[in-house]
Amino acid sequence: MVKFSKDLEAQLIPEWKDAFVNYRQLKKNVKEIKLKISRNPEETQYKHEFGSSLLNPIRSIANKITTRFRSGGVQTEIIQVRSRNSGGDEEDLYETELVQLFSEEDEVKEFFSRLDEELNKVNQFYRSKESEFVERGEILNKQLQILLELKQIIHERRRKNLQSRLDAGALPRSNSSSVRSSHHSEIYTETDETLPDETPAATNDMLAALERNGVNLMAGSPAPTKTKKGKTKMAIRVDIPATTPTRTITAVTSMLWEDLVNNPKKESAGDSINRKKIQCAEKIIRGAFVELYKGLTLLKTYSSLNMVAFTKILKKFDKVVRLADEVESIFTQHFANNDRKRAMKFLKPQQNKDSHMITFFVGLFTGCFVTLFGVYAILAHLSGMFSARTEAGFMETVYPVFSMFALLSLHLFMYGCNLFMWRSTRINYNFIFEFPPSTALKYRDAFLICTSFMTTVVAAMVIHLLLRSNGFLPQQVDAIPGVLLLFYIGLLICPFNIFYRSTRYCFIRVMRNIICSPFYKVVMVDFFMADQLTSQIPLLRHMESTACYFLAGSFKAHRYHTCNSSKLYKELAYVVSFLPYYWRAMQCFRRWLDEGDVNHLANLGKYVSAMLAAGARLTFAMQPTQLWLVMVIITSSIATVYQLYWDFIKDWGLLNRKSKNPWLRDDLILKNKCIYYVSIALNLVLRLVWVETVMHFNLHTVESRLLDFFLASLEVIRRGHWNFYRLENEHLNNVGKFRAVKTVPLPFREMDSDD
Repeated sequence: MVKFSKDLEAQLIPEWKDAFVNYRQLKKNVKEIKLKISRNPEETQYKHEFGSSLLNPIRSIANKITTRFRSGGVQTEIIQVRSRNSGGDEEDLYETELVQLFSEEDEVKEFFSRLDEELNKVNQFYRSKESEFVERGEILNKQLQILLELKQIIHERRRKNLQSRLDAGALPRSNSSSVRSSHHSEIYTETDETLPDETPAATNDMLAALERNGVNLMAGSPAPTKTKKGKTKMAIRVDIPATTPTRTITAVTSMLWEDLVNNPKKESAGDSINRKKIQCAEKIIRGAFVELYKGLTLLKTYSSLNMVAFTKILKKFDKVVRLADEVESIFTQHFANNDRKRAMKFLKPQQNKDSHMITFFVGLFTGCFVTLFGVYAILAHLSGMFSARTEAGFMETVYPVFSMFALLSLHLFMYGCNLFMWRSTRINYNFIFEFPPSTALKYRDAFLICTSFMTTVVAAMVIHLLLRSNGFLPQQVDAIPGVLLLFYIGLLICPFNIFYRSTRYCFIRVMRNIICSPFYKVVMVDFFMADQLTSQIPLLRHMESTACYFLAGSFKAHRYHTCNSSKLYKELAYVVSFLPYYWRAMQCFRRWLDEGDVNHLANLGKYVSAMLAAGARLTFAMQPTQLWLVMVIITSSIATVYQLYWDFIKDWGLLNRKSKNPWLRDDLILKNKCIYYVSIALNLVLRLVWVETVMHFNLHTVESRLLDFFLASLEVIRRGHWNFYRLENEHLNNVGKFRAVKTVPLPFREMDSDD
């Protein structure tokens, strides 16, 4: 049977860990009481009565607490629990008083004192979260009412407009039935409709209801204003987050229109309500209800787990249940068309169960990869593939493609290791990355993608080698790597629901956000992926040479020197080397615009220094002069110091001199502190691999390319090692601020009245 302490740790919410009852400490207090009882001869009767079980002290204290002594016909309670108000608007605090003394008085007092502290801590945290969710629920209800009333107003105006056109003979009477039948599907139309001279009473009531909810109309009047053409215009502020280029352009255009065209003295600044805004607002409110439901579910879990130790929190549990049921009912009614099964897909997404078939295929593909790689090494040695006669052509044509696949597979393997470690240490990476739990990639899935990927690549390498050894010309077999590349590109964009479609499309969406920086709002997964790209510059360079080799048709004539001698190819090398740092710098710039935190500008400077260092190293490789050697040393040294500072201080949160853990941080997930010191030293060493570029080794083509591949692999390993501590620090920040549910910005906000 699993101990309750371990069961509690396994089920508690990681971000709220510090707010849970400290069951282990209470258990230690009980053990201290047990030791005091065991040393007291007067307590041997309890041992005889109950046996020598670990529960003896608990039973002993329980017996004392629940027993009432009759003295002169009056019952006297052993303990009394009183509540006192700490003053102001704060809630009551609970205190336990010992009416009758115990033989182990000090230990018992300490136990109940700790019990009071834990109860008050849990109670206060629960109250704060309950108030937060109740307030959020009230705001959401208000937002929902605004949305429904806007829909109703647009619906009423559309109906009146169509009726007036029918009465005026603008539409044929024969079409009136079809117009009425199709009317309900067009409630999201523009509000610039021609209205009759007088607003109907029903519309006035709805407008008044809107104003009660904080929505103001133009000119400060309860009725909408009319343009010269008789059209009605509303000034309702609908805030749609500028997370995409389209929304950004729309927001800027709307802002300029307000500042340059509208007269703020006559009209209240606002956006026109149209179909897209209403739909976007509905989507945002739906997402906010989902997050509210998640928060209430977590609060139910919090209450349930603490209720095992504290029964006094049971009264509040019922209130949370009722509130969660109310949110569930509202969401089902307004966002799922009263389809509860559909609503539960949003509110309680089911996670896919781990399949043993995935583990089986991981082992199968791993064995196939090892076997095929051994076969390839033996065949390459026997056929003399890396001899002086054939090594140049192979290294310039086939090597870039296969090394690109190898680096990508290594990165997938490191990501699988990250997922395994994050799960083992209970780091909530799905919440941090905002991945849906039902489709999020697990570590077994990452290993399956990695092993199947590399098995296919090595099999293609063996086929390529066999064909070359059997007398086929290089022009005939060098297309195999290109075909393999096209196959994987096709698999990536495949629209069918096979081979992790949700993950593939999420990757494409994230890459789109990165490439289009800074026009998309930057979230955690975007800049995390962009950081991965900064470690894969060799892979991008291999993609450049592969694209040149196949698109230029060089593989047909086996002219592999065409791309290397091209001036355009050399200029593109700078662009490819700069792009990851440029994208990451633009993300920092966008985050500074959104949040106003100057730390993002400092982070931008780090990537600018990395761009300068990369450009200097690339120029030195083409022009190995003494001047560029000095430039490489200066720029790379500055960039390395900048990066190490940001790694240790900002990204990992370490090197805190005032920490209780010397030169680390106060909160550590890994119990062994030595791991952190070793990781600091390892990251420092791997950040200095650029020193190889200034050291001239007399190597042949094969050895030189293998050294480049080895150094690129070290950078990928460093990035995977960096990933764990980066997300650990992010998780601890969420824990410190008790963030377990994301905050959704709402579309409707109140505008100041002109009155």
